[in-house]
Amino acid sequence: MFKIGLTGVIGSGKAEVASILASLGAAVIYADQISRQIYEPGDAGHQAVVDTFGEDVLDEDERIDRAALAAIVFGDEAQRRRLENAVWPVMAAVVEKRLAAAEAEGAPAAVIEAAVLFEAGWDRLVDEVWAVTADEAASVLRVRRRDGASEDQVRARMAAQLSAGEKAARANRVIVNDGSLEDLRECVEQVWNEVTGEGR
Repeated sequence: MFKIGLTGVIGSGKAEVASILASLGAAVIYADQISRQIYEPGDAGHQAVVDTFGEDVLDEDERIDRAALAAIVFGDEAQRRRLENAVWPVMAAVVEKRLAAAEAEGAPAAVIEAAVLFEAGWDRLVDEVWAVTADEAASVLRVRRRDGASEDQVRARMAAQLSAGEKAARANRVIVNDGSLEDLRECVEQVWNEVTGEGR
């Protein structure tokens, strides 16, 4: 089974590329979904957050209060790193289990879709890294519309990650998402055929 790490800055179009890859038969593992799941009470991620920041980050139902946690880590690099060090190893364990399950099910390829693929060190889990790039202004606008965030909030989130240029430089392949959805699909299908077809 071929393992692909799919990354890019927020708003670059990773989700669209992941959707196309899923339609081509890849098993897609979404890091954002895992991050939400591990925060559930009783999960190792929930405990790791409480161990790191205390019970002040819990709401009245003993769930992680994401707003309270964000207030602690947003704009504070040291606190953000504390959170990453607490939850990234938990997430990696889940990713590895899902990769094994996809292989057992006979998937031709598996994709780890993660904005923080390099930062978390998950590139070690894959055969290739694909970076999705897009015009920065378009990416900011996309995230503002999707999340209802201000431009400053979006740019602060971008600044907390490796830049698009750094991700592209470290990736094996770069997918440019500056055209239509049809253009993007054509590009992804071409790369998919290269890594899964007879030429591999």
